[in-house]
Amino acid sequence: MNVDPAPRERILFVCTANIDRSRTAEDMYRRDERYEVRSAGVAPFATVVLTRDILLWADRVFVMNEREDQHRTLIRIRFPDVDRPLVDLDVEDRWHRGDPELVELLTRRLRPHLGPPPGRARKGPAGA
Repeated sequence: MNVDPAPRERILFVCTANIDRSRTAEDMYRRDERYEVRSAGVAPFATVVLTRDILLWADRVFVMNEREDQHRTLIRIRFPDVDRPLVDLDVEDRWHRGDPELVELLTRRLRPHLGPPPGRARKGPAGA
């Protein structure tokens, strides 16, 4: 008889349009057995628009950029009754989905919180 594994932590990545930054982070951790991952955007034109249900699904939320995009502020204003840990990764909106520089930056910023994504455990930052 198989025993169901312990539930995985649910991680949500949020950017503006859910096209490049949050989707790249989701791609990086999609095959990680420790987590269930999703991504969404705060803009009304986002590929997957952030909703209350998506936010409630998450155990932890990583926003891409508070300083320029106000991701954390927008979430708190729109969903004041939903209390989830919100971590700002300070990743500017200047890369395309999957860009190697974006992957490297996200790996560095997420490693202290989630550990390295699968397949990157032994790789360090470029030039390190």
